[in-house]
Formats: sequence, C-alpha cells, structure tokens
Amino acid sequence: MAREADAKTVLGSVWLRAEPGETRAPLSREDIIQATIEILDRDGLEKLSMRRLATELGTAATSALYWRVANKNDLLELAVDTVIGEALVPADDGDWRDRLTVLARAAYDVLGQHSWAPQLLASHAGLGPNYQAYAERVLTILTAAGFKGVHLDAAVSAVFHYVVGAAVTDAAWTAIVQRSGMSEQEWADAAGDQLGVGAATLAAYLNREDLAGPQARFEAGLRAVLIGLRPRQLR
Repeated sequence: MAREADAKTVLGSVWLRAEPGETRAPLSREDIIQATIEILDRDGLEKLSMRRLATELGTAATSALYWRVANKNDLLELAVDTVIGEALVPADDGDWRDRLTVLARAAYDVLGQHSWAPQLLASHAGLGPNYQAYAERVLTILTAAGFKGVHLDAAVSAVFHYVVGAAVTDAAWTAIVQRSGMSEQEWADAAGDQLGVGAATLAAYLNREDLAGPQARFEAGLRAVLIGLRPRQLR
C-alpha cells in the first residue's frame, strides 16, 4: 500500500487521482493551468518551473501551488490536455473522410500554435478528458464508416500516429529555430548551405504559408492516409 505521503503521485497520472479537496488557497486549478500555458507559449518548456509559475501568479511561495497541483508533471499533463481541448471542433458535414479531415486539421493546428505540446505527447497525454473525447470522436466516425474490430483500432491509430507524428516533426524544427534566437529566414540563410539544401529551399520547408511548407505537407499526407483507409476491404 502506498504511503500517505505518496498519495498525490501514485499511479503516475493526475487523471488517476482524486482532485484536491476544498482549500483556502486563492488560486483555482484553472488559473494555474492558464498561467502555465501562457508561460509555455511565450518561453517554452525549458523555462517553466513551479517557482517561476508562482512568481507569475503573484503568490508569495511556491508551496501555494501545491494545494492545487501535486508536481510539475501533473501541471504539464493538465496543460497539454487543456490544449487538446481546443481541437474538439464540430465535424458533422460531409462523408467520413471529410469529418476526419476537419478533426485532424484542428489537432494539427492547435499543436502548431502551442509548439511545446507535441513534445509532451509521448509522456504527458492520453488519459485526460479532452484527449479521450477527441479519440472518441475519431472512433465514432470510423465505426459509422464500417470499420470493425482490429481494423478499427488500426484505422484510429493510423489517424492519430499521422497527426501526432507530423506535429512532433514540425515542433522539433520550430524548437531548433527558437533556440538559435533567429527568425526562420535568418536561420535558413545561416543553416541552409550547411545542411546541403540551400537557404531558399530550407526557408520554404519551414514556412507554414509556403506551398512546400509544413501545412501543405500535412494536408498532402493526410489525404494519402485517408484515401488508403478503405472499410470495405478491411472487414
């Protein structure tokens, strides 16, 4: 049996433990999560600490946070699930591929807007209510399209793995550029020749607005994945 002192961290996930009870702490969990997301969006994962968060919120001591959040891992798990909630957009029009396209685009766009979030998906996502709700929508669409059994599981995985894989890859490039302190164009000018692709090609590859950029590549790959999923052949 876990010691009482370990009760706040047992099972390794904030979603597998009861929420904190009533407290006089002036901060709500929602206040803390929102401040965390703001810091992560502005400064990235490396700059987040409980002490810095306490300073941002104006609390006198870091311990005030622990009334609401047990540790930094819980905080990150809460933050990434909150972000995934932004991808829960209406997807009711068109056929099943149209509906999955809407959901996939929404998740990819959200993860691009919060470039720290894809870095956390391998270790801090999957059990939260928003992640589960998103997965349920994908599952419902594919079930209605005729996917069944292990082939249904495989189709859900194909969609998830593609969206997350694309977001993680793009976030890695974004992180490199941000660490350099340069703009995308400045970094491409400096690194293009060293990488053997040329500055113009690298700048286009990084630019979400370019026809050769991340957004266009994502859209093309998504079409290929969805066209390849054929429920009649998988029954």
